[in-house]
Amino acid sequence: MQTTITARHCEVGEELRARAAAVMERMERYSPHALEAQVVFDVGADGQTAELRLHVRGGQILVGLAAADDHRTALDRAEDKVKRQLEKATAARRPRRSAADS
Repeated sequence: MQTTITARHCEVGEELRARAAAVMERMERYSPHALEAQVVFDVGADGQTAELRLHVRGGQILVGLAAADDHRTALDRAEDKVKRQLEKATAARRPRRSAADS
């Protein structure tokens, strides 16, 4: 999976870049169908933000956007949002057993 890490209106240190890469590697374990990942760090009026975009097979894009006092916390919150979306997508793909199957 190709991962792109970008910073807008701010500087991001190597430690935070390494953490973002590790987060996206974890996302790849949750979704083996992930094709591309983007992490965007920004500073705005609502604080420091982190946006995770995970492109999965089938053209679906999962997005997690979070703001916090620091980029690390924002990254963790955005990761949680994308995890929930992955869990929902995985549950929707699983075949459901009906009462007649029992």
